[in-house]
Amino acid sequence: GYHLFEWQPALKNVSVSCHMGIINGLSGWPASVDDSPADTITRRFRYDVALVSALKDLEEDIMDGLRECGLEDSACSSGFSVSIKESCDGMGDVNEKHGGGPMVPEKAVRFSFTIMSVSVFADGEDEPVTIFREPKPNSELSCKPLCLMFVDESDHETLTAILGPVVAERNAMKQSRLILSMGGLLRSFCFQFRGTGYDEKMVREMEGLEASGSTYICTLCDSSRAEASRNMVLHSITRSHDETLERYEIWRTNPFSESTEELRDRVKGVSAKPFMETHPTLDALHCDIGNATEFYKLFQDEIGEVFKKVNPTREERRSWKAALDKQLRKKMKLKPVMRMNGNFARRLMSQETIEVVCELVPSEERREALRELMGLYVQMKPVWRSTCPTKECPDQLCRYSFNSQRFADLLSTTFKYRYNGKITNYLHKTLAHVPEIIERDGSIGAWASEGNESANK
Repeated sequence: GYHLFEWQPALKNVSVSCHMGIINGLSGWPASVDDSPADTITRRFRYDVALVSALKDLEEDIMDGLRECGLEDSACSSGFSVSIKESCDGMGDVNEKHGGGPMVPEKAVRFSFTIMSVSVFADGEDEPVTIFREPKPNSELSCKPLCLMFVDESDHETLTAILGPVVAERNAMKQSRLILSMGGLLRSFCFQFRGTGYDEKMVREMEGLEASGSTYICTLCDSSRAEASRNMVLHSITRSHDETLERYEIWRTNPFSESTEELRDRVKGVSAKPFMETHPTLDALHCDIGNATEFYKLFQDEIGEVFKKVNPTREERRSWKAALDKQLRKKMKLKPVMRMNGNFARRLMSQETIEVVCELVPSEERREALRELMGLYVQMKPVWRSTCPTKECPDQLCRYSFNSQRFADLLSTTFKYRYNGKITNYLHKTLAHVPEIIERDGSIGAWASEGNESANK
């Protein structure tokens, strides 16, 4: 439905009309000559209209929250603050079964948002009071689609062109306040946007960083891969959108006339202009998937006792993988998958899996090490998976730094053959950055991309 609202001050370059349904996502761009007819590529809502609609859907919950806090209607008409989780993800093969439609790429991208919480400054209070918190932040029901596009997420130019207007509307809304009727009274809302529902590939794309295989392995700190494998735990979050913009300028202008290598080291892997601000965090779902992928390979190495060998042949490796797959299928009912997914990762990373895998590992000493490694992982995982770790798993949260230190020690001693001078992107984040993110945001799991991913399906 359409709702009346206004912005103070009015949004720059955005029409004041409130009656806007689904619009062509390329509206405002001049027509271009391209492989696919431009008017079929993308559809979206205007960002402010979509936010108003989502807020009006929550009207009852917000009013109930006000009543429960004893903040009766008139007490607060100003000072509402809304925090928004933004998610964006590429979808693979989305071609029509037997379609005769226009030629569009067989890939799509979805951009969506979730209202995470609404809080209010009551008269005379210093701290804001939270009157609404999304109970299921990772459900596809709370995740509202904003923009659908037929684009390959790797096609930087088209992606930036289509999301450009969304970014412009979002920037305009940051500077302004929404005046909207809630419970019969006009109230003013300001919005805080946090782009957290992105996998690492999308973060790197939006923030102009080199691809995931880069030696600069982290989207949160400046560490190089070699450095991160030497010092696995002690890193703090230093990257920010503004810093990345500054670094891009240095990359573009090369003010000190350095060689490419020196310049790359100065800007720590920034290589394109960042076009959308993301919130530096770790995506719980992809963290799970990334770590499971790594453990799956580690299990194969342990079955083949790679720590004793140099350069095993491809045939040997194939036979270890076959043995592992057969064992998982027989004992755990886990069918091998082409690409690691969330469900497989959840099943794989458990104490019962490790017992099954250990049956194939020849030496008792290595079995013990694997059991301990998985034991630590199972202790650490709820901290970045749960919606509210301080309530749901306070003990694991307290022990996290200790556990991650022990985990890192195991990797750099017992499993040194695999982590000598290298480490995977998500293992680095899991070991180094989790406590700091939790301290800052209160949760990692709640801000994950999972709702958006399930809505893609």
